[in-house]
Amino acid sequence: MKHRRDFLKSALATLPAAAWAKSNEVRLGAQSYSFRDRDLDGAIAGYQAAGLKYVELFSGHIEPTGTSAKPVTREELRQWRLETPLKHFEDVAAKIKAGGLTLVAYNYSFREDFTDAEIARGFDIAKALGVQWITASSNVTTAKRIDPFARKAKVKVGMHNHSRIAPNEFATPQNFADAMAGTSEYICINLDIGHFCAANFDPVEFLDKHHERILTLHTKDRKRDQGDNVPFGQGDTPIRAVLQLLKTKGYDNPPMIEYEYKGADTVAEVKKCADFCRAALA
Repeated sequence: MKHRRDFLKSALATLPAAAWAKSNEVRLGAQSYSFRDRDLDGAIAGYQAAGLKYVELFSGHIEPTGTSAKPVTREELRQWRLETPLKHFEDVAAKIKAGGLTLVAYNYSFREDFTDAEIARGFDIAKALGVQWITASSNVTTAKRIDPFARKAKVKVGMHNHSRIAPNEFATPQNFADAMAGTSEYICINLDIGHFCAANFDPVEFLDKHHERILTLHTKDRKRDQGDNVPFGQGDTPIRAVLQLLKTKGYDNPPMIEYEYKGADTVAEVKKCADFCRAALA
């Protein structure tokens, strides 16, 4: 029996990070959109100051945004995506790794106005970044367009929900079901538990039932009935229950803090959110 235990311990030590997380840890991190008031270097410093290791990378941290006087046009952004050498994204991944962080997913929001080339490029970028997951604030009908590209690249796409219930937008459990009907296992879910709660659905029940098709969780606190974003612990979102479910059942759906309420200092507020989550997991 001792030899078998030693063998299992050795085998676990050689598992990739995702598999190891299922048996040993909840991969608490943050969506880098939380640090949207600073550039990528500032965001990396923010993760370090908050004691967070896992990164879901917001495309706005590596794409051109222009200025308030001259914002980047939609066509300029499309051309930048198509023409920027993949080495740029490899360098971004190297910078994140050098900061002691682990890149888990890339947020690249496919919408109906994306060309096929722009969709395909998102998967090229994901591979250059070294991730196997894309999260996307997409339209429900876009899922079927994305699916063949995702299958070819073998990169999963998590559809992100908001709270506004509207045609062709992700908000309800049925929206997710409609998107995944007739598509492959590469069309998945990026569940925003705060928005889901604000739309009056239960993220704990949904996570428990669909964890195998959920990639990351966007973790925020909101009031029900389309209520406001509020500091963690002041809203109706069952953040503690979600985190405990991940911990007790060993689900590998990394909870990514998404700081959206108004605070005086971004880094200080993200750290408060992280401390709340760590206490909830204790």
